[in-house]
Amino acid sequence: MGSVPAFDPKTWDFTVDGLVKNAVKLTYAEVLNLPKTVNISDFHCVTGWSRLDNRWEGIPFKVIHDLVKPLDEAKYVTVVAEGDYTTSLPLNNLLEDDVLLAYRLDGQPLKVEHGGPLRLVVPKKYAYKSAKWVRKLRFTERQELGYWEKRGYSNTADPWNEERYA
Repeated sequence: MGSVPAFDPKTWDFTVDGLVKNAVKLTYAEVLNLPKTVNISDFHCVTGWSRLDNRWEGIPFKVIHDLVKPLDEAKYVTVVAEGDYTTSLPLNNLLEDDVLLAYRLDGQPLKVEHGGPLRLVVPKKYAYKSAKWVRKLRFTERQELGYWEKRGYSNTADPWNEERYA
C-alpha cells in the first residue's frame, strides 16, 4: 500500500503504547539489540500465491509483550505502518511462537521494498496482516479494523480456510 518509504537508521524509531504499563520508543539500534530468533515459515498472499520456507530473523512478538507489560484489558494490537497503513490482530494470535517483527530475510537485511527495516510476520494469516514498514504497535481493548479490513477483506485472514473477504 503506497510508495516505498525512505529509511534512515539515525532517525527511525519504533513505538509501543496503548494499554500497557511500560510504553516504549526505541531507536533502530535499540530494536536490533532486543532478543532475536530465527523462524522458517511460509508466506501466503490473498491473491493466491505463496512463498515457501522463508527464513525470517527478528524479535519474537513475545519479547515486545514482556517488555511493555500489557494491561489485563488489552485484547488486541493495532499495527501502524508507514503511510498510515494499519491492521490489527487479537493479542492471542500475536503470542504464537512463530510471530515476530522481522528485520532479516534469508540471511540478508530485509530490503525496504519487502518491508524493511521492520516487518510484522504472522505466518498463519494472509500477508496483509504481516504489515510492512511497522513503526508502532498500539495495545487496545477493542479491535480496530485496518486498511484492507475496512475495504471488505477478512479480519480473520486464515489462508487454510481461504478467508479472503468479509
